[in-house]
Amino acid sequence: MSISTYSELKSSIADFLNRDDLTSVIPTFIRLAEADVAKKLRHWLQEKKVRAPFDEGFEFLPEDWLQTISLRNADGTEIRQVGVTEMAQLKRLPSTGKPQFYRVEARRIEVFPSPDVSHDVDLLYYARIPALSDAAPTNWLLTNHPDILLYGSLVQAATYLGDNAGTGTWATLYTSSVDALQSDSTTARHSGPLRMRIR
Repeated sequence: MSISTYSELKSSIADFLNRDDLTSVIPTFIRLAEADVAKKLRHWLQEKKVRAPFDEGFEFLPEDWLQTISLRNADGTEIRQVGVTEMAQLKRLPSTGKPQFYRVEARRIEVFPSPDVSHDVDLLYYARIPALSDAAPTNWLLTNHPDILLYGSLVQAATYLGDNAGTGTWATLYTSSVDALQSDSTTARHSGPLRMRIR
């Protein structure tokens, strides 16, 4: 059974449930599964980098932002993350210049010192996987790991139907698939460069 598009995913969910009366709610199961994946998965294919000009102490985060990996000035120097209390202490001494510290607040990044002129900052972050729809029928997760969205959607369907046994079965398969993909990403990130052996 091929599952490479949004339409095929919906059909597969209906087949696994063996129900023909859930067509209208299957997209909701998929949306809920996507939301759960966004909470649990941090894969290298989700990494994105953007350069943003900071004209003041705040800048809005990208719409698809899930988690910051690093924040650096355009010259490569790191901007260190701090908490609310530490940022408040830093701001007691007003200062302007190249940012050295940051914190995330209400979908914005606050930096300190506040730039005195427009200052480019590079944000590396984990991005939300693009949502599936009829207009956007596939993404990298569905193409390479359709089991995650299938099992995740079936967890939501079983919960909706009050099927406790089904919920447990699909949840086990879903968790195992997400964990395996997360492990693959971690291994790929830390495996280091390939080295050729000359015999």
